[in-house]
Parts: sequence; structure tokens; C-alpha cells
Amino acid sequence: MFGLTKPIDGEATTHANGGTIGFACDSPEKAQAFHDAGIANGGKSIEDPPGWREGGGAKLYLAYLRDPYGNKICAMHRG
Repeated sequence: MFGLTKPIDGEATTHANGGTIGFACDSPEKAQAFHDAGIANGGKSIEDPPGWREGGGAKLYLAYLRDPYGNKICAMHRG
């Protein structure tokens, strides 16, 4: 999936604000492991902590972080 939106934090749109690089995972454990590896390698956890979110008829396990270059990255599992 590729999406462009207005940044939810109200800040200006940049290369990493308003855009997210997302990776689909086949389990919530893999999404969590992706997030943990990112943090262990210089990333910063952002948004809400990794976990389940429900809305719009979907149940998703989401794990967001910013890499050391400022890119917003998300690992996602559809439940």
C-alpha cells in the first residue's frame, strides 16, 4: 500500500512527514520484531506504542518508527 496524507502532527510536509514506508508482516510478532530491530539500530519509536488498532472495519497491528535518517517506517499485520 502507498498513501499520501496531510501530516497528523500538524507540522509541514517533508520527505518523512506525510509519507510512510510500510511493510506487511504475516504475524504481529514479526511486526514487533521489525520495530525492535529498528530501535536497536538507531531508530526512534513514534506514534502510539506498537500494538493492535481497530477502525474503519479493519484490525491492524501497527509498529511505527523513524529511522536514523528521519524516514517514517511502519510494520503492519492485518488481523
